[in-house]
Amino acid sequence: MWSEIVFVVDRDAVEAWSDALIEAGAASVQAEDADAESADEAPIFGEPGEPLPATGWLHTRLAALVPEEADARALLARAAALCAQPLPARLECRDVPDQDWVQATQSQFAPIPVGRRLWITPSWHLPAHDGQAQAARSIDGRCAIVLDPGLAFGTGSHPTTRLCLEWLDEHLTGGERVIDYGCGSGILAIAAARLGAASVCAIDIDPQALDSTRCNAAVNAVTLEVRATTEPRPAPADVVVANILANPLRVLAPLLAGLVAPGGRLVLAGLLDRQAAEIASCYPAIALEAWRTREGWTCLAGARRS
Repeated sequence: MWSEIVFVVDRDAVEAWSDALIEAGAASVQAEDADAESADEAPIFGEPGEPLPATGWLHTRLAALVPEEADARALLARAAALCAQPLPARLECRDVPDQDWVQATQSQFAPIPVGRRLWITPSWHLPAHDGQAQAARSIDGRCAIVLDPGLAFGTGSHPTTRLCLEWLDEHLTGGERVIDYGCGSGILAIAAARLGAASVCAIDIDPQALDSTRCNAAVNAVTLEVRATTEPRPAPADVVVANILANPLRVLAPLLAGLVAPGGRLVLAGLLDRQAAEIASCYPAIALEAWRTREGWTCLAGARRS
């Protein structure tokens, strides 16, 4: 049995309180926006090349995990003395029963049907674990893509990934040459291969993403060409998909447009709705339009102009 101390502090006190709680004996400290789900909720995450967001939430909810043998209120008093802060006027102390944390984490990831032909599933939701043969199975007539959460982005749950998967599901007919630029976990490249692409090249700047892609391709028994961004560019392809972020898509516009073969199509995601028009204007050689939106994110798609 663990216990948890929960209280709210102002932005400027978060770091001092967090360090003091750990020094006083807390096993961990979790910070969340105390104004989440309200009009005062504030995003604090940016992306490369964009203006820096706020350095923290205006009001932060801290949750300190305290070992069973420790006195939670005494620990809080020690932390307050260490960081020279007054004791919180309001706080909550609650029990946290011990549990199988691996199972609890796995329960957050359920199989996801996508479009008409795809099913994304973690390995622990399969009825048996018999290696690559298991990965080749279908579920309810859909191609099953086995993908466990890991170091690289892409489990199928994020709206931008879902939008790209849906586009591939609806448009790939088989035999296409596909490039997945910024492949992350390799989920889009694997989906393209499972949907019948003749060849798929997965490219990323991050060595861990490349390792994840190779591992996931092996689990799913598909063949991908996996390249670092420092390696020579592949030949232009029939379909190029890039699910990254707005500023990289802006900077990489000449490169990505050049990877699209004559008559080929480009699919871009990782864009907020408000960023879509500006990013589309960076690709004059491609007739990009908003293909579909979900939860504030837009997927752009279009063919190379003749």
